Amino acid sequence: MHRKGPETLAMPSPESILTIERVFDAPREKVWMAWTTPELITRWWGPKGYTAPVARVSLRIGGSYLFCLRSPEGKDTWSTGFYREIAPLQRLVVTDSFADEKGTIVPASHYGLDSEIPLEMLMTLTFEDRAGKTRLIITHAGLPPGRDMEGARRGMNESLDKLAALLAE
Repeated sequence: MHRKGPETLAMPSPESILTIERVFDAPREKVWMAWTTPELITRWWGPKGYTAPVARVSLRIGGSYLFCLRSPEGKDTWSTGFYREIAPLQRLVVTDSFADEKGTIVPASHYGLDSEIPLEMLMTLTFEDRAGKTRLIITHAGLPPGRDMEGARRGMNESLDKLAALLAE
């Protein structure tokens, strides 16, 4: 499937932007590593009850990621994206798309989700040092408002709960 280039990604409307902020009781380097190291990603990625059996990361501008999210019933959903901006320990900007197991972008309808979800969305992660803790700001742009956005908010918050538990180990 054709992937839009960085210059053609449409500017999302304000109501299609999900923002989540969380403060972790862990240094910024540890939180950064949890987002960029496949062996750590597989330990926390996904809502409660879900696992992430596959996480591949090529952390470079233009590099990609490929994650597999497995439901409690054993159904796999894949996602991929391309790194647009990497400011170590400070900021990640990455596209976000549904994919198949080979990393080919597929529409959300491939997984029975709303066809209004765009092929490519944009996620920005900002990591801020807060006296030994880390404030993480996630901005996910392009989600249709309503059910899809609320599902994404719930799923991301449950994932971040799992991340907080990992960071506390």
